[in-house]
Formats: sequence, C-alpha cells, structure tokens
Amino acid sequence: MSAVLSIDRHAPQPLQLNPNPQQKHWFDPIPPRPSVQAERRHRQERLAGAFRLFARFGFAQGLAGHITARDPELTDHFWVNPLGVHFSRIKVSDLLLVNAKGETAIGDRPLNKAAFAIHAAIHEHNPNIVAAAHTHSTYGKAWSTLGRQLDTLTQDSCVFHDDVALFDDFTGMVVDTSEGERIARALGDRKGAILKNHGILTAGPTVEAAAWWYIALDNACHTQLLAEAAGTPQPIDEATARHTHGQIGGPEGAIHSFDSLYEGLVEAEPELLL
Repeated sequence: MSAVLSIDRHAPQPLQLNPNPQQKHWFDPIPPRPSVQAERRHRQERLAGAFRLFARFGFAQGLAGHITARDPELTDHFWVNPLGVHFSRIKVSDLLLVNAKGETAIGDRPLNKAAFAIHAAIHEHNPNIVAAAHTHSTYGKAWSTLGRQLDTLTQDSCVFHDDVALFDDFTGMVVDTSEGERIARALGDRKGAILKNHGILTAGPTVEAAAWWYIALDNACHTQLLAEAAGTPQPIDEATARHTHGQIGGPEGAIHSFDSLYEGLVEAEPELLL
C-alpha cells in the first residue's frame, strides 16, 4: 500500500523564490525596439489590431472613426485607416501614411477628412502623443449628449479622474483644421476628451494605451449611464479617487490590457499582419 502524504497547512511553508530573477514585473517600463524600422512595424501592427478589436467591441459605425499612430522617424507624419475599409478587415498594408498638410505619402486609398482635421492637430499640439483614437461608439455618444464630465464612480473609472477634457463647442462634422485645433487645445495633456453631441476621444504615448483607454472610457460611460438609470450613484471621494488614479492611471496597465486582447486576435486573424 502506498503511503499517504499528510500536509499540515498551518505549518510554515518554504519560500518559493522566483526562478528567474530577471523576469519583468507588471509596471516595468516597456523596452524600446532595436531600430526605428522595428518601432514603425510595431506601431503599424498594433494599429491594425486596434481597428479589429474596435470592430469586436462594436465601435465600427459606418464611415465614422479613426485611430492614428505617429511615425517614429517622420514625426510630422502619422499612420491612419483609409476611408471605407471596415475596421474588421484592416491589415497593415491598408494603412495610409499622411503628412501634416494632409497629403498621403504612402497608400492609394482615400483619406477620411475628419481623421486628418482632428488627428493632425492633436499630433502637432502635443509631441508626446503617439496615438489617438476616436469613433462613434454608442455609449460614448450617449454620454456626450449630456454635456458634462463623468463622475468617478468605480475603481476602473479612477483611470480617468481629472484626466478627461470636455469639449462643448460642437459645430457639425469636423472637416476644418481650426476645429481640430480647438479639440487639441481642450485635450491638452489629458488622456481623453468628451466631445459634446459627438462622442469620445483618447490619446496616449503608445497605440496600445490610446486604444485601451478608448475601450475603458466607453465602458465608463456605459457604467455611469446604467448607474444613473438605476438610481443615484455615490462617487468615490476626491482624495481616494486621486490616490487610485496615481496607482492605475499610467500607460503600463493599459499596454498590458491591450496586449492580452491583441495576442488572441493575431492568433485568430493572422492576416491582419499582411
């Protein structure tokens, strides 16, 4: 008869050391790519992936919506989706490279004029912004009609505490660069903006951060709409909200959150890399 091992679960257990002390931790800085070409390819792949993820989240509304990524070498140029290609079908090879004058340097498909008017100003206004995202998502649109800031209701929404602008100067479809400049000034160095009667927008130091923050901001809009429909929400107090923002408001968590979705996406739809 084999012996039965008895374990005293209250007895001190030996400390299990990490066998790989060089293993990265959750919030360690993301190492830079080895070359500008590698960085460009990384941004292109994540950009194509972001469009497909947005399609999965239901953010593809007709011709509306665009995500941009600043080119790491030609920093006054950015990569963007072409007009009329559904988010769910975008590949790396579909992306357009556009300069600050709205001229297409790479690509032969039409450019969305609103994408240029909004994003060119954002990229020019703040050199630290690598990527910006804007679509007409349902909950972002619904919240934008209220013309007010979101409250900090949950731990997740603390990411946006005192970090989202309100742009309340809607004058119709954005096709004029002057309105893009007003949006860029309102955004400043925040990670998001509520565009009254229009929708929401996010920006970040990486494609991954900008895309994940868009997903999270739309979710925050959805959460508050549900909470206010159910009753009277109780916001988190200012000190706790500010403290929690300091804990989770940086881009590291957003990058990892995006990557957790991106890995499965590439496995299921590898053609996006073409």
